[in-house]
Amino acid sequence: MFAVIKTGGKQYKVAANDILQIEKLEVENGENVVFDNVLMVGSGDNVDIGAPLVDGASVVAEMVETKKQKTIIIFKKKRRQGYRRRNGHRQLLSTVKIIEILTDGKKPSAKKPAAKKAAPAKKAAPAKAAKADFIDDIKLISGVGPALEKKLIATGVKSLKDIAAFTKADIERVDTELKFGGRIEREEWIEQAKELIAGKAPRAKIDQKAADKAADEKKDK
Repeated sequence: MFAVIKTGGKQYKVAANDILQIEKLEVENGENVVFDNVLMVGSGDNVDIGAPLVDGASVVAEMVETKKQKTIIIFKKKRRQGYRRRNGHRQLLSTVKIIEILTDGKKPSAKKPAAKKAAPAKKAAPAKAAKADFIDDIKLISGVGPALEKKLIATGVKSLKDIAAFTKADIERVDTELKFGGRIEREEWIEQAKELIAGKAPRAKIDQKAADKAADEKKDK
């Protein structure tokens, strides 16, 4: 069975399951469109021609998509007058799929609800990454190198855990023996050690406040 419909000022011959591109329609994707301007309906040798429309006939289609087509270049020129104009145009066209052709005033059949997609199986939550093995290396403290490490070991400070457990008396003792001049507190060694033990990345440089303070002291001198 076929039909001839009129839409957007043009005529189209259609049949069930045909894909058709027509002038833009203000319809959402997936919704049905009913074309009432049916000029002709035919099935085999039986053809019904409208005057101008076939009474009780309609064509039902499903909106697939609406999108812009390829750019068409329009160029105008007038000879010997220096007139040239170049323009581009992209036409909006709707793509529809013909579902059924109806006659005798029949109404469109109820649209079947979309089959529900099976819910994807929930992925098991990834296990939390195992904590990286703790490396107890006092050289991870900002500003501590191999030479200073040896001096600290000589004072009995052999690990980050030792630094994290510093008391005020320990700070004063190490500060005096190594002539730090308050470096342990200024560079927040205890806080750095605790952060490293907790798995945080080592600090790249001394705390900005301490650096600013050192710069101010240098200027005063």
